[in-house]
Amino acid sequence: MDKLRGALDFCIRHQTVLGYSIVSLLTAASEHIFSSVVFKCPCNSENMLYGSVFLIVPAFILLLLGYMVNPRTWRLLTGSCPSEKCCNCSPRGTCARYCQVLVPVTARALVAPLTWIAVALLRANFYACAASGNRLIKDLICKDQGQECQNLLFKIPCDEKLSTKISSEFLSLEAQSQLIGWFLIASILTVALISTCVSHCCSPVSYLQLKFWKIYAKKEQELFEIKAKEHATKLAEINTNSFFEATDPTPFQTPSNEDWQKISFLYTFSSQEQYYSMIHKYVNTNRGNSAKFEEGGQNPTVLGFVDEAHAIESGF
Repeated sequence: MDKLRGALDFCIRHQTVLGYSIVSLLTAASEHIFSSVVFKCPCNSENMLYGSVFLIVPAFILLLLGYMVNPRTWRLLTGSCPSEKCCNCSPRGTCARYCQVLVPVTARALVAPLTWIAVALLRANFYACAASGNRLIKDLICKDQGQECQNLLFKIPCDEKLSTKISSEFLSLEAQSQLIGWFLIASILTVALISTCVSHCCSPVSYLQLKFWKIYAKKEQELFEIKAKEHATKLAEINTNSFFEATDPTPFQTPSNEDWQKISFLYTFSSQEQYYSMIHKYVNTNRGNSAKFEEGGQNPTVLGFVDEAHAIESGF
């Protein structure tokens, strides 16, 4: 039991890294299946289109899915464009707020598509097919060698031995693909390391306070989920009993639309008034009626977990 508890604690502490690792492994496995079973290069003039579609389109689909499953996307969009607000919102301010949230969302959504492209380049099947139909590659390899060279170039993905008959002055298409793949992986890791360092360097709170903050956010949302289920169950029971028994419902207090809207705002950090969530801010500013509640602040990337925890627990 101690070992099991230790394993669970490790998974909880490193759930973000483990989540990205699982996504990457599933993406790599999917690419292997597509490359081995589905992909069949036509080995003709359609090579460029066919190979590019298999390399780029699945990555684009994975990017869209990354946006769809990220809770901050829906937390940002839900209720942001009602008709009564469209005339009052500032385009510049709205655009800045959207960009501030979408940048980290996009960074997370890119994990799967970049994994797909990197693995596909290392395996080289898609690139070799697309490159064999590329006009630039043809001009480099088949310069002054006539139509026969181009026809052989089309057939390289179906017979790798043909590459030795065309030219030995250039790297093979497989070698080109693998070099690009390793360069892409190195670039991704470098950018990820630099952005993580910058994010933590710009953190408005210290390391231990940030750790405490994450614990608080997790516990608050656990309690919010429990209380919301109890409240919804009781309200549903009152309304159902009133319907079947033909009686007036018992008065029951529920948060107003305005209250829900206030705690659903994206979290903004302020060094003047320190709150750990929008609920924390709401209850400490006279149910959001104080002028302090309306005061804005910054929403640093390192504190994005505040909104994500709420959205994940809420199921969006």
